[in-house]
Amino acid sequence: MRSPPFSIALRVCASLFLSAAIASAADDYKPGPDSQPQAVPQGEVRQATFTTSKVFPSTTREYFVYVPKQYDASRPACLLVFFDGAGFLKRDGQFRVPVVFDNLIAKKQMPVTIAVGVTPGMIAPTLPGAKPRSNRSFEYDSLGDANARFLLEELLPEATKGLAITNDPAGRAICGNSSGGIAAFTVAWERPDAFGRVVSHIGSFTNIRGGHVYPALIRKTKPAKPLRVFLQDGSNDLDNLHGNWPLANQDMAAALKFMGYDYKFVLGDGGHSGKHGGAIFPDTLRWLWRDAPKE
Repeated sequence: MRSPPFSIALRVCASLFLSAAIASAADDYKPGPDSQPQAVPQGEVRQATFTTSKVFPSTTREYFVYVPKQYDASRPACLLVFFDGAGFLKRDGQFRVPVVFDNLIAKKQMPVTIAVGVTPGMIAPTLPGAKPRSNRSFEYDSLGDANARFLLEELLPEATKGLAITNDPAGRAICGNSSGGIAAFTVAWERPDAFGRVVSHIGSFTNIRGGHVYPALIRKTKPAKPLRVFLQDGSNDLDNLHGNWPLANQDMAAALKFMGYDYKFVLGDGGHSGKHGGAIFPDTLRWLWRDAPKE
């Protein structure tokens, strides 16, 4: 078998080198100064376990509550709920929610906001030696109001007991990554009277459990719901049997635009990770709360 001409081999090598360079550059996002600890008052994070759900029976989950130092019980705070909350409410995680909240609240670039992070339910094994089973996909990827009812009727009353939180949906937001991203949108879509703000990173608006129908639902639901929606995705996100994540998020953005929603869509070059969303998270919060009182 004859070897390929040198010029062809050189072009192939150059192409492979360029592809590798592009791949290494993609998703090269890093947190900025607002995600670094600064000399500002620090809020506290507490952790607890929730075991008494009737909406998702037989599940156990952890939840986390961040209360900013500036919280004043005489003035109801805003609320931001995070799905997959353990990953969000770590000071050294990709999103560094407590650090970012500390900094932006101190600078009056976002309102005094309490954060509640909730993990997916786990179901105990029934056989000796077996491992617990995650209920994440059922809870997060399913459409309907189950997750909204779980939050509003069960988890939040316990997690925020004794805390003064606004009932104005414009001061109540919900956020998630991947399946947590579509879960956040679903909760607000079902209960815009309770959550008026949504942040979805690399949202799974694909056919895992029917979420691909949202762009059509948005276009056909009149009047538009009173929601402010932030979407983030990367051009190298997933493409598999459930669908294509970048295309699905672009379809969501187009539907929101068509119906006149207050929305923003940021498309980077990342993959299915929280790097990009974490890097722009401070700016996301500024946009989300841009018209909220900061005193």
